[in-house]
Amino acid sequence: MKLTFLGAAGAVTGSCYLLQTSRHTLLLECGQVQGSAAEEALNRLPLPVPPDSIDAVVLSHAHIDHSGRLPLLHREGYDGPIYTHEATRALCGVMLRDSAYLHEKDADWENRKRRRKGLPLVKPLYTQADAERVMGQFVGLDYLERKEILPGIEVRLNDAGHILGSAIVEMWLEDQGQSRKLVFSGDLGSASAPVMNDPTVITGADLVMLESTYGDRNHRSFESTLDELRTIFKSAADSGGNVLIPAFAVGRTQDLLFLMAEHYGEWRLDRWQVFLDSPMGIEATGIYSQFRRLYRAELFRDGQHWPVLPNFGVTASSGESMSLNRIESGAIIIAGSGMCTGGRIRHHLKHNVWRSECHVIVIGYQAQGTLGRRLVDGAPRIRLWQETIQVNARIHTVGGLSAHADQAGLLDWYGNFTARPPVYLVHGEEKARLALTDQLQKRYGVEAHRPKLGEVAFR
Repeated sequence: MKLTFLGAAGAVTGSCYLLQTSRHTLLLECGQVQGSAAEEALNRLPLPVPPDSIDAVVLSHAHIDHSGRLPLLHREGYDGPIYTHEATRALCGVMLRDSAYLHEKDADWENRKRRRKGLPLVKPLYTQADAERVMGQFVGLDYLERKEILPGIEVRLNDAGHILGSAIVEMWLEDQGQSRKLVFSGDLGSASAPVMNDPTVITGADLVMLESTYGDRNHRSFESTLDELRTIFKSAADSGGNVLIPAFAVGRTQDLLFLMAEHYGEWRLDRWQVFLDSPMGIEATGIYSQFRRLYRAELFRDGQHWPVLPNFGVTASSGESMSLNRIESGAIIIAGSGMCTGGRIRHHLKHNVWRSECHVIVIGYQAQGTLGRRLVDGAPRIRLWQETIQVNARIHTVGGLSAHADQAGLLDWYGNFTARPPVYLVHGEEKARLALTDQLQKRYGVEAHRPKLGEVAFR
């Protein structure tokens, strides 16, 4: 048996792991690398095995940093099954199509410049047609359903509490007289998440792959986070400008809508117009309404398919989105992408971030190399469409709404394993992995591994 780390090893995007036995080759995750142009160029590198030699793919959840290269994998020759939760299958139908649209748009923009310069044209990473075709390979599973996906390989998905359909993957492997159990945490949710359930407790494994996004810090208490949001909305109202909230269309958007409805009076949201300016966020919220059994919050009223929030509207079309640029005060605009790497939030930043009366609330993790990270780190200027824009708006970082477990949550989750199996830290920048390694050693006496790209384990 052989496990090779092909992505999210010392980084938080591009999750991809290759598992090989004497008989079978399996891919766990096939995520897109996000960040700088140099980092995103890694998406075009070939896998170390031909795609048509892969027997199955297992996917933990729908976020693009875990699923985003599946259409490319299909186009390059993979035609086998993709096992995931049924809610993840539904969300991927929206998210992969949107991702493909952005790739096509980026390629078109680049090719306009290349034609003028007489340079060779570029192709999108994949197309909407690729995204549509790969959806036919998805096989939906339920939580707690143990299934043999290949001879000698069984899988069971457990609720990870991260987003709708997110899963902790248990995998039982039988090969040449050896029996081993691999557990992959996927992205673990926070115990204080307003909508999702707590992550499932797992007690047995021979090897654990543990995410480490927030391995170096703990979130603020949920109560402090609610107080912080109330204070920000009051300050923003006093300033007289707009509020921009870059939000991941799946997970963070639904958390935010639920909290805004719950605290509508307390936060004086009657003073605002609230807009969800995200076609994917609109579609994803509709999917949340179809799977109400999978989370604990009362996100929707009985018989309704939209969160009940007064003064709320959606802007599905590009024309409706552009109309928001004419609003100078009193608008709360929730838009993607969550790390400001694309999508409509960039247009709203262009029209608002130079205004000192405006506010930007960052509620999700911002990877190195992203525009969101530069804003959080205090960049005095940003570049959008070859234009330099002064950052005068107030930038607020609200960490308590993270959809990821913090250091304490990661340690507590690992602490449920009775035999203290070896642990490999993935999906985390090196600073976070180092801190979590230290804490795992101190609390449990476990030497955590921090694999590099291409490193092999479980041999």
